[in-house]
Amino acid sequence: MTPTAISLFCGAGGCSLGFEQAGYSILYAIDKAAVATYPKNFPETQCVQANIEHIDFIKIMNKIGLSEGEIDILIGGPPCQGFSTAGAHFWDDPRNKLLKNYIQALKMIKPKWFLMENVEGLLTSNKGGYVSEAVKAFVDLGYHIRLEKIYSQEYGIPQRRKRVLIIGNKLGIDFKMPEPTIKVSGQIFRNSDVTLAHAINGLPPATNNQNQKLDYTEEAIDEFEKLLRENSISVEDHYYPKVNAIQLDRISALLPGESMKDLPEHLQHESFKKRANRRVADGMPTEKRGGAPSGLKRLKSDEPCLTITGAATREFIHPTENRPLTLR
Repeated sequence: MTPTAISLFCGAGGCSLGFEQAGYSILYAIDKAAVATYPKNFPETQCVQANIEHIDFIKIMNKIGLSEGEIDILIGGPPCQGFSTAGAHFWDDPRNKLLKNYIQALKMIKPKWFLMENVEGLLTSNKGGYVSEAVKAFVDLGYHIRLEKIYSQEYGIPQRRKRVLIIGNKLGIDFKMPEPTIKVSGQIFRNSDVTLAHAINGLPPATNNQNQKLDYTEEAIDEFEKLLRENSISVEDHYYPKVNAIQLDRISALLPGESMKDLPEHLQHESFKKRANRRVADGMPTEKRGGAPSGLKRLKSDEPCLTITGAATREFIHPTENRPLTLR
């Protein structure tokens, strides 16, 4: 029998994709914003746009024809923002309402398992008080819990990305996280058997023309590249904005692994220089002043990429070409 899942805070479907690849059927998905994107990736899954606090999960269970306790797993990571409070008033903090709603969903759906993904800061905020309150709530609902920080590059992702996973089950099963599949070593696991080059070397040359159709010009060289292509012969979103003269000078001067701080002063952005010198007048020693923003960063092809952020298409520079990364 195919195991089943419900995805909360589904976004474009990252968690859903992983579980689908592992053989799960995603029966229902909920998000506040991404319902134009999710159905394109998962056309067979019903996806609704709604605030989780307004969802009647009993009705959802009736709609998909299952009773409480029959769903195999609830997946999703509620945005957690109440980092400054814990203890008696933790659940009264409005910033924690999404976590509160997530726990309410667990109460009503009673899945056999759940998986909650979140940022690394969950572990250290308020000296661990925040995560303690969250775990206590899961245990009170009868879940056997395991909490771990994982490094994505240890599991085949060519990116240095840390995430916290809280996994629980009502079945009393004592379990461990899967062992890493990729050999990594060195400072913050920079040395890895899967690198940025594995993700981008098979792409055709990028373009400035957003509407230009690009086809792969060479065969995929390994299974990883075949996975990224998904049997497609063309490339989507492989374009970058034109770079102005001063920005091109900055980019051209960067070696792999270098950032704005490594540029000559005449090429540093004004905001960088202001930030770097902002506390000179107070007498604080230079080495103790706040660091400047790194701004542009030339990536290294033989390491996992830095964590991809919303600024990646502006600030992350291709390892060998004088341009930012493309969306692809």
